[in-house]
Amino acid sequence: MSSVPVAVVTGSNKGVGLAIVRALCKQFPGDVYLTSRDPGRGQAAVAQLQQEGLRPLFHQLDIDDLQSIRALRDFLKEKYGGINVLVNNAGIAFKVNDTTPFAVQAEVTLKTNFFGTRNVSTELLPLMKPYGRVVNVSSMQSSLALGRCSQELQQKFRSDTITEDELVQLMTKFVEDTKKNVHEKEGWPNTAYGVSKIGVTVLSRIQARLLNEQRKGDHILLNACCPGWVRTDMAGPKATKSPDEGAETPVYLALLPSSADAPHGQFVSDKTVKPW
Repeated sequence: MSSVPVAVVTGSNKGVGLAIVRALCKQFPGDVYLTSRDPGRGQAAVAQLQQEGLRPLFHQLDIDDLQSIRALRDFLKEKYGGINVLVNNAGIAFKVNDTTPFAVQAEVTLKTNFFGTRNVSTELLPLMKPYGRVVNVSSMQSSLALGRCSQELQQKFRSDTITEDELVQLMTKFVEDTKKNVHEKEGWPNTAYGVSKIGVTVLSRIQARLLNEQRKGDHILLNACCPGWVRTDMAGPKATKSPDEGAETPVYLALLPSSADAPHGQFVSDKTVKPW
């Protein structure tokens, strides 16, 4: 078993994920795994970084596929005995002008962005080593979408006692409500991506709370963050930040020194804790 520290970035063959891997290769004192659904695209991204003189490693990961998540889990457990840094970056978004029915967009977007991220967390968080760092890439869209929820929903999503099961029920209800076309009447905003990222931010708050209760002495720090508006396939060419600039906050959170005890359970943008 290797005693080398290990970092894993999900959905990292392009965009912000690739930029996070690039920065970690330069700054993290250990092995850095670039992961992607498609091994061909992943290996091409690894080759691109190798051309830059960096040495990322590759492992296949499709966060929509529990078997794929568990294969990565078993590999990391066997080779490294755990994980030091996990960046949950993988996510999808439909384009604004996409004509796919909203109910389909809701189901597909939440399947990956919320349920996929949650499945990765369920399998990999138990592997986090003491002083480990977990970064869940959310979005400012989660804050905007929260503000457009009914007061009742806002109260639930801001609660300091909401459980993971309750959050799952709410996310499932959103998808069901869109299918019945009653989501607006039920207090939901008209954004599947925004709701999926509310899920990621609230999940992060819950996970941090559980770490405090169950593993306080391990000094693991877990946060959600917003990379900003980044020029990627997802956000398009008009966005204000380069991918490397978008990677700054996730990388800052991934590399918080072992002496740090904060931020933890926060929503962080531009390296600053934002109110939720």
